[in-house]
Amino acid sequence: MLPELRVLYFEDLEVGLTEILKKEISSSDVVGFAEITGDRNPIHLSEHFAARTPFGTRIAHGLYTAGLISAVLGTRLPGPGAVYISQTLNFRAPVRIGDVVEVKVEVAELIPERRRARLACTCSVGDEVVLDGEALVKVPKKEEADPLAMRMGGGRA
Repeated sequence: MLPELRVLYFEDLEVGLTEILKKEISSSDVVGFAEITGDRNPIHLSEHFAARTPFGTRIAHGLYTAGLISAVLGTRLPGPGAVYISQTLNFRAPVRIGDVVEVKVEVAELIPERRRARLACTCSVGDEVVLDGEALVKVPKKEEADPLAMRMGGGRA
């Protein structure tokens, strides 16, 4: 199920504001990610190959897990209109087929003069952090996104 869209403007944000997304990782997710990226590493696609690795089973692509952060940023916090500036990623543990990943994005800092938000990002499976990092996004002001405000002369950068 896709997350419902929610638009937040810079004025709506405050430090500590948090959004959570949960996603069960399916084999078809991993195969689809391999198809669209071309990353056909057998650790993601072959149970026989993966069984001989330290993980013992297939694992999801790390960037697929990171992509779930992008889903939160683009749909819920801050949502449509936000522009990704940068992202740091620390891969802490593997994500296996069938795992439920909980993605938590939290506003860590607001930079008003540039309309930027620094967001703490954590992906967990159960109590284990599998990925963490920070995102920097540009967030529009309400007047920039409101067509009426634009016609009235507002919304100039």
